[in-house]
Amino acid sequence: EELALHEQDDVPQGFQWLIGDDATNSVFAWLRWSKAGKPVLVVANFTPVPREAYRVGVPEAGTWHEIINSDAGVYSGSNYGNGGGVSTDPQPSHGQEVSLALNPPPLGVLILRAE
Repeated sequence: EELALHEQDDVPQGFQWLIGDDATNSVFAWLRWSKAGKPVLVVANFTPVPREAYRVGVPEAGTWHEIINSDAGVYSGSNYGNGGGVSTDPQPSHGQEVSLALNPPPLGVLILRAE
């Protein structure tokens, strides 16, 4: 249903690394893009340590809604996350003009989309 997650699987324009070098926190983040230019943000925390206010740059200002939190109660998780969504701050990060202060769950993945 989320076009950015599959529509451009076979072309470089469908994927953009944001964080691939944070060995200290073991967090990776990337954008997936639809053909219409709509981004989806994926953030993965590969440690058992919850991260608080972890800064991730994003290409669009506004509210970003969680469409998947692998630590949600519906998946028998602890519900650690972002309360369903978070608004951008005017703080540049990872080559983007605005950013989010996210709470990536331990050993979990977040997927968010701009609204």
